[in-house]
Amino acid sequence: MIRPWPAAVLAALNLISSTTAQPALLPGEALTYRVSWGIFFAAGEIRIFAEPAPAAIPSDRILNVTTTATRGFARALYAFDARAEALVEAPTGRLISHVETTTTKEKQTRHVTTLDYAKRLARYRDEIEPGRNLDVPLPPGDPLDLIMSLITTRQWDLKPGEKRDALVLFDQDPYELTIHAVRYEEITTRLGTFQTLVLEPRMEKTPPKGMFKRGSAVRVWIAQNDPRRLPVKFEVELKFGSGVATLVGYQPPASPKL
Repeated sequence: MIRPWPAAVLAALNLISSTTAQPALLPGEALTYRVSWGIFFAAGEIRIFAEPAPAAIPSDRILNVTTTATRGFARALYAFDARAEALVEAPTGRLISHVETTTTKEKQTRHVTTLDYAKRLARYRDEIEPGRNLDVPLPPGDPLDLIMSLITTRQWDLKPGEKRDALVLFDQDPYELTIHAVRYEEITTRLGTFQTLVLEPRMEKTPPKGMFKRGSAVRVWIAQNDPRRLPVKFEVELKFGSGVATLVGYQPPASPKL
């Protein structure tokens, strides 16, 4: 069954993926994207932000939050809301746990993935359908959700033709991906015109499966001519169309406390 665009886009961007040993965002930093889909210019909104972890959690943790929602006429057709929370170690950016909830008129989902690095396991727990609970062996790599992993590429120094590997978990299924630097491209957004590097994850090390077997693709455009190296655009290309998230708002990190 083909899922409506918001669920499909969120599913693609909330894969769990290996990344570099640095946080993707710093506390107080926030990115806001307008999502377009076909004839719907403002079909939805994605907001990604980082904040200190709650007081009950060790102070060396950062909570990366991604919220997704339909907007306008698209919401009248299909109301969709989602929230993903990734708890990471501040010094390393390594994922501790990942919680995702989605809500539509027909259905609600909520699952929690906790990483056990000592035993190399991802402990997936579905709080709505516990029969789907599973402990997944972790291949080498420290996982993060894909959207944060792609944002972390702003710290990389790749050039077209270069690539880096990434380990991805989609629900309970591991994907071994390679993120390719594809080309340079000029992108104009509400925040200005940027010279960007286009990055694209591909499934090459193993036979394609899931969205990659179905011919889907994910891309991110990282600004190269701006010291913030902002991820100014995301695209999820599916067989039934493409969802494009364009950066419309940026909030810099909070000033360090003295």
